Amino acid sequence: MAVATKKATSAKKTAKTKFSKATYLGWYENMYRIRKFEEATLKAYSLQKIRGFCHVYIGQEAISAGIESALQDGDKIVTAYRQHGIALGRGMDSNSCMAELFGKGTGCVGGKGGSMHFFSKEHNYFGGNGIVGAQIPIGTGIAMAESYRGTSNLCVTMFGDGAARQGALYESFNMAMTWKIPVLYIVENNQYAMGTSVERTSNVTDLFKIGSAFDMPSEAVDGMDPEAVHIAVEKAAKHIRSGKGPYFLEIKTYRYRGHSVSDPAKYRTKDELNKYKALDPIEIIKDKVLKGKIATSKEIEKIESEIIKEIEAAVKFADESDLPLASELYDNNYVQEDYPFITD
Repeated sequence: MAVATKKATSAKKTAKTKFSKATYLGWYENMYRIRKFEEATLKAYSLQKIRGFCHVYIGQEAISAGIESALQDGDKIVTAYRQHGIALGRGMDSNSCMAELFGKGTGCVGGKGGSMHFFSKEHNYFGGNGIVGAQIPIGTGIAMAESYRGTSNLCVTMFGDGAARQGALYESFNMAMTWKIPVLYIVENNQYAMGTSVERTSNVTDLFKIGSAFDMPSEAVDGMDPEAVHIAVEKAAKHIRSGKGPYFLEIKTYRYRGHSVSDPAKYRTKDELNKYKALDPIEIIKDKVLKGKIATSKEIEKIESEIIKEIEAAVKFADESDLPLASELYDNNYVQEDYPFITD
């Protein structure tokens, strides 16, 4: 009798949801858009419509979804080069993002940035940075500017597990804790820095523990679950906005593709890949929404259909757009400023 009661209670807990229907569908839409965008990116690359370095976000979509639902409008984000998904999650247009990949003048940075360097002041998105770890002090500086202005905004500063070895991280962590800068550091630990596992590059494999050297509040998060990501980011943001300084999250995730389009990923086993594919955040949220009767299959199908059309239109838009004009080569490289205290 006791066992039956326990099972019933467990089932009741499983059926209960903490978040609204709009939130669940928002997560699904965000993740599905990223997945379809990245699949279209890989296809376009195979057709040589996209050139150069290209790193897709397939498998890590729950991170973007969970972060965005937990932030406020004025918050900033800066990240590394595996960044298409973060940019789309910020609300950047699929057309301009795809056009940027194609190197077209209609791209979000005029076709000059390519896969690794999206940017949008309008969406508080500061890249897309190609140098490993370079965005860590950049994000710290952006957060410091928010503090200087007296806003309640924070800057989410994201980097990969490989960048956690960079000296700039330790310098930034030290300054951020000393000055209580409103920055949320997030390491997306997908377990491989290019093709090298965390175990082969660090004695500390639980990367969140790095924060303890600075007395920085730190914890590990399941990055295959947008609910877990949202809860952790919301908690961290509350801490930061209270004036207590930075927070550090290690979001554990997995990329289903190689490091870049040229990487066959032979350094990992099929069993390992299949283990994580069984945890696909898109399928898990879809299953939860349908089984929990949060939304109907028709509502899910409508989201999917609209996004498929959106991405198809984005590819067409990018393909038909013009290349940047040669005369624009030096535009937006420098800002013209007048300093009255400087004389000839």
